[in-house]
Amino acid sequence: MNDLTAEAIGEKWLSLTNEERSELLSLRRENQRNKTRSTMRPPAPATATRTRPRNPDMPKRYATARGREFGERMRAAIAQAGMTSRQLADVLGWQEAKVSDMVNGKGGITLLDLVLVLGACRVPEPERKYLLDLFPDTEMDGWWQPHGKCAPVRSGTARSNLAAARTLVSWHPHAVPDLLRTPDHARSLLAASATVPAAELDERLRALREMQELLRNDLHCTFYIHEFTLELQVGNREEQVAQLQHLMRMASWKRIRILILPAAAGAHAGMAGPFTLLTFAKYQPLVWITTENSSLFAEEEHAIQGYEAVVQALNEISLDEDLSIKWMARRCVRLQEAAESQAVSSEDETFPPL
Repeated sequence: MNDLTAEAIGEKWLSLTNEERSELLSLRRENQRNKTRSTMRPPAPATATRTRPRNPDMPKRYATARGREFGERMRAAIAQAGMTSRQLADVLGWQEAKVSDMVNGKGGITLLDLVLVLGACRVPEPERKYLLDLFPDTEMDGWWQPHGKCAPVRSGTARSNLAAARTLVSWHPHAVPDLLRTPDHARSLLAASATVPAAELDERLRALREMQELLRNDLHCTFYIHEFTLELQVGNREEQVAQLQHLMRMASWKRIRILILPAAAGAHAGMAGPFTLLTFAKYQPLVWITTENSSLFAEEEHAIQGYEAVVQALNEISLDEDLSIKWMARRCVRLQEAAESQAVSSEDETFPPL
């Protein structure tokens, strides 16, 4: 199969039965072993062996946000072709480590290598174009994604990074964070949007619910919310009360902290706008920022340090966990009392004047 084109490799592979595939791979591995043995040099004398020290100036290899998305899509392409990473390596005559680096977003392949894999896996044209466009920038820190008129219903980049994150810190000066919204609260906010099509509301709510399910992972979260956010009327009073009660329930989770920034704090470090800071076990931290019609995933070291300073400043002036829950409870009671007072006032208005 070495003399075949990428497309021919893909066609031939998909036409084989499982038994034929196993036989072909076994034969290829045996050929590789024979080739390796025939080209091996005799070992150097013991006195000549020396451990090569690692160059401390060499940069560490890590996967950027672009690289990770590229790797995940390549892994999906391999799976859809009915192959494992090892089988693809055998078919193409690669080391399995090379495929591993590719699907983990760590590079190690050329554009010609990518074209060969896309052909062998028979990747459809739209996905093939996306991967070819994404590939040249996979080692670049930071990723601005313009979305056109409005944000997409689902953001694969946001979801994959949230799923892999170890910690999350979110700040929003004028809205309840997406991950903490009730369905009614979220629907009211979406309905108020000037760019979101009304026909997409239900699908966007389903997508939001999918994102919220990721909070059940081993993810430690801190949410900073300004007092004015919870004073703003979104939906009717019953929906406002339900949203506050939901926040209090979420704050009772061991891995979730919800801290209220009081209006009395005045000017503060978070006035530039909302953001979400994510850290990972295996990757560099990133900051996720959304606008009306674009997303930014910032990874540059100084940018991360700047947002970490903002988080520290917000933490110093926000109420602690207990006081934040008490603040929400008092706000909930005031809303309920206002609703009862309004109901009594409405009943009084039904009587004729004296």
